[in-house]
Formats: sequence, C-alpha cells, structure tokens
Amino acid sequence: MNIRNFLDTQVRQAMTLAELPADLNAHVAVSKNAAFGDYQANGAMAAAKAVKMPPRKVAEKIVEKLSLDAIAEKIEIAGPGFINIHLNQTWLAKQLTEVSNDVRLGVEQKTTTETVVADYSSPNLAKEMHVGHLRSTIIGDAIVRVLEFLGDKVIRQNHVGDWGTQFGMLIAELEDKMGKGEQAELALKDLEGFYQQSKKRFDDDEDFAARARQYVVKLQSGDEQVLALWKNFKDVSLTHNLDIYQKLNVTLNRNNVRGESAYNDDLAPLVEELKQQKLIAEDQGAQVAFLQELADKKGNPSPVIVQKKDGGYLYVTTDLAALRYRHSQLNAERVMYFIDDRQSLHMKQVFILAKKAGFIPEATRLEHHAFGKMLGKDGKPFKTRTGGTIKLADLLDEAVAQAAIIVKQKNDALSDSEAAEIAQKVGIGAVKYADLSITRTNDYVFDWESMLSFEGNTGPYMQYAYARIASIFRKAECNMGDLQANILLQAPQEKALALKALQFSEAIEMVAAEAYPHMLCTYLYDLASMYMTFYEACPILKSEVSTELRDSRLQLSKAVALTLKTGLGLLGIEVMSRM
Repeated sequence: MNIRNFLDTQVRQAMTLAELPADLNAHVAVSKNAAFGDYQANGAMAAAKAVKMPPRKVAEKIVEKLSLDAIAEKIEIAGPGFINIHLNQTWLAKQLTEVSNDVRLGVEQKTTTETVVADYSSPNLAKEMHVGHLRSTIIGDAIVRVLEFLGDKVIRQNHVGDWGTQFGMLIAELEDKMGKGEQAELALKDLEGFYQQSKKRFDDDEDFAARARQYVVKLQSGDEQVLALWKNFKDVSLTHNLDIYQKLNVTLNRNNVRGESAYNDDLAPLVEELKQQKLIAEDQGAQVAFLQELADKKGNPSPVIVQKKDGGYLYVTTDLAALRYRHSQLNAERVMYFIDDRQSLHMKQVFILAKKAGFIPEATRLEHHAFGKMLGKDGKPFKTRTGGTIKLADLLDEAVAQAAIIVKQKNDALSDSEAAEIAQKVGIGAVKYADLSITRTNDYVFDWESMLSFEGNTGPYMQYAYARIASIFRKAECNMGDLQANILLQAPQEKALALKALQFSEAIEMVAAEAYPHMLCTYLYDLASMYMTFYEACPILKSEVSTELRDSRLQLSKAVALTLKTGLGLLGIEVMSRM
C-alpha cells in the first residue's frame, strides 16, 4: 500500500464532501518533523485562495469530513491551516505485518501500464567500452527494472554505434589479420589495440586508407564479402560488451541491440518526407531544418543539419528514424533516453522535429534523462594517470580486486571461494551505488576509498546492513522466510522504522515517475540507518525479551531486510547473507 496516495485520496474525498472545488489537490506529504504528525495535508492553503476563506477555516471544514477511524490516532490543525495526521500504531503494525509476508512488499502494480522504450548504454562497437559508458548503462538499467517491477512493458533499445566511415578501416584491418590465418576472436581480443593499430595504418598508409574508404562504399552498397566481415567484427565486439554487462549485473542482452545500421534503409525516405513537408530546405548544399522553437535571444532559429552536403547522414537522421520505428513498430507511449548532458540540445532538436513531422504522436512522452560527468579527484574527467581513457572492463576488475582486500581484512575466516564471491558483489555494488546515489544530473568524483567504505551512504554499508539482519536470524536459529509473526509497535524507534518500511512503494513510484535512482538510494540508506537506531534501542535476542516481543522484532527486521534486498536488487546490486 502507498500510504501517501491512500491518505491523499481520503483527504480529496473530504474536500469534495466539504463542497470545495473538485480540481483542488490535497497536497499530502511525509512530515519532516515527527512532532507534527506522520503526514501533512497542505491543500487548505491553495483551497482558501480559490474559495476566498481563511485557510484555517478551510482546514476545519476538511477535517470535519475526514474519516480516518482506526487509521489515524490524531488529526490536528497547525499554523495557518496545515492538517497533521498521526497514524495509529496498531494500524501501522497490521499493515507492516501484511507487507512483510508479501513478495512485492505492498507495492501494487499499476492499473494503467505503459509501453516504455528505454535507450541506454549505446556504446560504439568500434572500440571497447570505457568509463564514459558506465553512467548511461547503470542508470538506465535501474530505471527499467523499477518500471518493470511496477508492471510497465519495457523494451530495451541498445542503440550501438555500428555504422560509419570508421568501420571501413576496421574491416580492412580484420581482413588482413584473417588473411594471415588469425581467427577474428583472437585478432579482436584487444579491441582498443586493434582500433589504434588500424587507425595508425589509416593515417600512415595511403594504400590502406584508400582500401578502407572503398570498403565504406561497399559496406553501404551491401557488398556480401564486406558485409560478412562487418558482421564478424560486430559480433566479436558485441560479445566484449555482453561480458561487461554480465559482470556489471545489468539486464541488457543481445536481443536488446538495435544499432544505427538498422535504420540505414529508412534514412533516404525520411529525408525525402521531411522535404515534402517543407520541414527542411537546402542551405549551402546541405538539407537543414530551422527550428524557431529553439531560437536564440535574437530570434535566430536553431539550425539542424539532417543531410550533409556530400549526401551523408548524421546522428540526427538516425535518431529520427529510430523514433519513427519506436512509434510505428514498438508502439511506444513513453521513450526514455539516458544520454549525458552534452547532448541536451541535440535531443531537444530531435524531439521537436520528430513531432513536427508526425513521426511520433504529440501524446507520446519523449524524455531525455541527462546525467553529469564522472570526475577524478582533481575535478577533471576521470582518466588514467597518463591521461588515457579508462576501459570499463579494467575499472570493474580493479573494483573487485580492491574489494577482495577489504573483505579479507574484515573477515579472514572466509574461504577463498566465499571471499571471491563476496568481493565480486561488493566491488561491483560499490561502483554502481556510488554513481546511483548521486543526483543524476550532477557530476561526481570517483574515489575508491569512499565508495568501498563500510560507513556512510555506500554500497558496502547497504550490503552489510542486510547481512547484519541475516546474522541476527542465524543467531535466533530462525529461517527468515518461515517467520510469520504479528508486529507490535511499542517503542518510538519501532514506529519510526515501521513507517519508513511502509514508504517503500512511495519511493519506487517517485523513481518511476522522475527517473532519479538516487531517490531510492536515499530511501534505502535512511531505512538502514533507522534500523541501526532501532537495533540499539530495542533488544531482540536478549533473555529478558518475551517470545512475543522477540518474534515481533524479528518480523520487523524481516520487513527491513526484504525491503533492502528488493530495493538494492532494483538498482542491480546484489546482497549476501554473510560478509
């Protein structure tokens, strides 16, 4: 149950009964101070302006009609017209008892679901994935997991770079390697080195460069031999990416890939259609759209080149074709792009032009969920010590290696296999959580020491919080999954923890609506922190604790553990029962 939504509905009904205008909102929110109740309804202020009455008088009319018997133990009006709702502890305990035995933890699936197309990760297959692909990959994956959990139909679209002039030189290089007897998989084992070697030959060897350019023409015209080499290269490169996705614990697979090349046949017809609609015109030999919607301060429209002077196409053209496909073939109702903030203007141009051309209906929601940069401690983009780009595979290997050292220091009784499994989960989880816990639009500093810390709002701390609860159940000789006890809320720490646990669905729905994973991280960290406060104040396994109270507190602990496990799982982070 989403308590906020439930209370919002109840207050709105009371406002209707109080004969207030039907279009007014209840504005129910979690109270920032427990002294002022668990939730506040702040709609009386706005309603007062609409009906020209004192806000407190409007609040009184609402409270008079508000029926929350057995749900609220006290409803009071504070200040100019805030309605403070103090929830009944017995009702809260009953709700949490039910939630703790529910596999979905009280999170209801949406009654009206959407078909959502999510465009994320999107590496260039010409090169190995680097740290610049990390944020798109893990932010996008967290959001699609949340949307699917709520019941939406999510179609992942990994819009990989698999077309263009650079593939001419790569195909020529691969042909030479295979001509000398090398297998494609071995030749491309070091994809970055392969790219650099082919680029050097392209720059230094005019005969090789001429052959590479010729191969681009052959590729675009569908030459069977060149296409076969291209597909071979693409398959091997994609396998590198899929290995990283598996290590990173994201849900992208081969079936989600639909690269730039998939839209190649639609580019010429698309440009022709834009011409017919008079949305583009020739300008200095190129086909250009001029968008008045994005005009500068002087009123000059924003120019968008759709086809170059030499007849070539650009990212805009491919992105327009992709949008057309996503509407016509995938029936998208919401399209979400997880691309860095440097592409903000580009995405605005694509969205406006696509809707003006009718490639996508006005009702379809087009969303660019931009994100900031990953920085080093020097405040500059994260690079190697020599200034090179860091391979994502190397970064993840380093995370696991660093985690392994810490895991052994924390618990040297672990077997080698146990330590290796825990290090894998801790290292990858630390990298992901450090990113996801930061407001998406902000830059953040990549720092091994802070992200692998077991203190503060970090991945290891969250994983440890779950493991600690699991250890309590082991000491109690109780199987968490088998426990079915009634929760009793007596101490204030118990009530506060129960209320926070019941707000899981609120956090999930906010993330789905706004695509900010840090909201879920913040919620889970608050929950884990409140559990530690509860644990210190409310003994569970001490001899003086009655069986009934012991089982109640174990059931409360179970609710927290399952919420942490489910929430972290939606972020793509694994938990473990021992650390």
